[in-house]
Amino acid sequence: MTETAWLVLGMLAQGCFFARFFFQWLASEKRKESVIPLSFWYFSLVGSFGLLAYSIHKKDLVFVVGQSTGMLIYIRNLVLLRRAR
Repeated sequence: MTETAWLVLGMLAQGCFFARFFFQWLASEKRKESVIPLSFWYFSLVGSFGLLAYSIHKKDLVFVVGQSTGMLIYIRNLVLLRRAR
C-alpha cells in the first residue's frame, strides 16, 4: 500500500474510535443514563484492528502493544454480550 493509503486507513480507524464515543453519548442521552451500546464494542474492535495494522506498518511497538491488548478486551466484551443473549 502507498503511504497515502496507510494514512487513509489510519484516519478511518481513528474515525471509528470517535464514532464509538459519539454513539455511546447518543444512547446515553436518549435513555438519560450512562449506556454502552453494542455498537460501541464493534466500533472499538474495527478501529483497533485498523490502528493495529497502521501501527505495525509504522513499526511503532508501543502502539502495537496498546492496540492488540485493547482488541482482546473488545472481543471478550462481545463474547460476554453474545452469551448473555
